[in-house]
Amino acid sequence: MAKRDYYEVLGVGRDAGEAEIKKAYRKLALKYHPDRNPGDKEAEEKFKEAAEAYEVLRDEEKRRIYDRFGHEGLEGSGFRGFSGFEDIFSSFGDIFEDFFGFGRRRDRGPRPMRGNSLRYDVELSLEEAFTGREKEIVFHRLENCARCEGTGLAPGSSPRTCPTCQGRGQVIRSQGFFQISSTCPTCHGQGQVITDPCPECRGQGQVEAEKRLTVKIPAGVDTGSQLRLRGEGEPGAYGGPPGDLFVVIHVREHELFTREGEDLYCNLPISFVQAALGDTLEIPVLGDEQTHTLEIPPGTQPGDMLRVPGKGMPSLRSHQRRGDLFLRAVVKIPRKMNQRQRELLEAFAQEEGLNVSGGKKKETFWKKMTKF
Repeated sequence: MAKRDYYEVLGVGRDAGEAEIKKAYRKLALKYHPDRNPGDKEAEEKFKEAAEAYEVLRDEEKRRIYDRFGHEGLEGSGFRGFSGFEDIFSSFGDIFEDFFGFGRRRDRGPRPMRGNSLRYDVELSLEEAFTGREKEIVFHRLENCARCEGTGLAPGSSPRTCPTCQGRGQVIRSQGFFQISSTCPTCHGQGQVITDPCPECRGQGQVEAEKRLTVKIPAGVDTGSQLRLRGEGEPGAYGGPPGDLFVVIHVREHELFTREGEDLYCNLPISFVQAALGDTLEIPVLGDEQTHTLEIPPGTQPGDMLRVPGKGMPSLRSHQRRGDLFLRAVVKIPRKMNQRQRELLEAFAQEEGLNVSGGKKKETFWKKMTKF
């Protein structure tokens, strides 16, 4: 089934700001939350749909890709939405707790925490961005300590109930008629403290490790494109899901071509004779082994754009489609000429009624300019 427009899902305009988008999502999340609609499959789907729309429209880069290329553009950049409720609650847990009261801990013990997401920057040539490629990346991330299996506890030991909050994870203080609840400063909301830490990770539960991954970069990526590798970030704590790895693309400048979206631009140096009389040239095209035949029409002016359809960059939305190639005519004037060339040009000037050596014609021209 085709996905609905994200702006339509949240009921906001395409120029909506961050606050308006967040407010619209909170309203839908409250309405379709699974705790309020037990067993209602339609409400579950609407809850997931609203979360996906909010995830895209709240993120500046994802929103830019979506506004330009739609759902297919997001899929090409690696975005796949959420895998389930746990993924949603992990990403937007602060919203549900702060505004709705859902998702609060109902029992004592450490609260599952989502792992940190990571960023890795990849530099490509324009040719690599055109064809796409597989690239091995090497980066460092935290991984669960093998000795304590991520608990942070020394072998044979157990955590203790936090003495400050008595395991609630929250401390309450009174101000007049009001009671204000805040995260416990001792256990940081976990309700437990480690008194006998693992000697390998010093109680952190995680150690730094090197990770190698092979990333498949699709054809047509541009600077700023992001590939999201789910679960390849740092591990979660206390059973929480891992974070994601975001691979950010940077495409180097090319010596011949410049790029605007899916279109390519290139300067085409031609002589003034070719510009006047027209010509047929064989030009190289990015991604093609064979050259392309280009017809230069007679009377081409400096700066004229010659368009070659379908010879630009491949589209992230459809790999069967390509942008266009535009060639800007740059007319080269010879700095030196031999005697024969000069005679031919002087003869041409006489046919045009010009006196290029000066004299009355030049005076007449300046008189016309003054009059104008």
